[in-house]
Amino acid sequence: MTVAVVQFGGSNCDRDAVRALSHLGVDAERIWHADGLPDDTEGIVVPGGFSYGDYLRAGAMAARQPIMEAVREAAADGTPVLGVCNGAQIGCETGIAEGAFTTNRSARFQCEHVHLRVERADTPWTAAYEAGQVLEVPIAHGEGRFEIREDRLEALEAEDRVLFRYCDADGAVTDAANPNGSTANVAGLLGARETVAVMMPHPERATLPDVGGTDGQGVLRAFAE
Repeated sequence: MTVAVVQFGGSNCDRDAVRALSHLGVDAERIWHADGLPDDTEGIVVPGGFSYGDYLRAGAMAARQPIMEAVREAAADGTPVLGVCNGAQIGCETGIAEGAFTTNRSARFQCEHVHLRVERADTPWTAAYEAGQVLEVPIAHGEGRFEIREDRLEALEAEDRVLFRYCDADGAVTDAANPNGSTANVAGLLGARETVAVMMPHPERATLPDVGGTDGQGVLRAFAE
């Protein structure tokens, strides 16, 4: 599979994503956003960073670049699309996922390891895990607090589209285990199709055995499997 890792000015996790995917045997390459998606694209990653310096709000400017229309169309056609951190912000701004990510409850940048509980194990992004399994994955964001209208949250829950929630080491979903104040402790969710996902934590930083653990490998294995 050829995975396009979309690079904007200010992206800083594109190389991490390519290296992590390559470690799993996936053919991945960085694509400058102005060049558009290659014809042989079979998967897409919108990586983390600070596209356009987070001017206006995180992800807002990148979401309005022409390549994101191509990403929307690819997502609608069933191409696997994963947005991570800034990519999750861009994904929500683009409309491939619901809700929005905004300023952390702490009003400061947070870079730390957190625990995630796998809510579903029957999606491409979580098939390597078991429901209820607890992962340890890093975060690095200033605008990672997930917000969504109450009625839309109820719909997400009813449609079983929450992938990960922040939890403690024992899997308890508590306010104390919520690093940024995200609504309902949501850390990752599906788009309208199960082939589309966005998440605030960084699975690519928990994929290489010598760097940050391997709990995030399962997410990226979706592209290989």
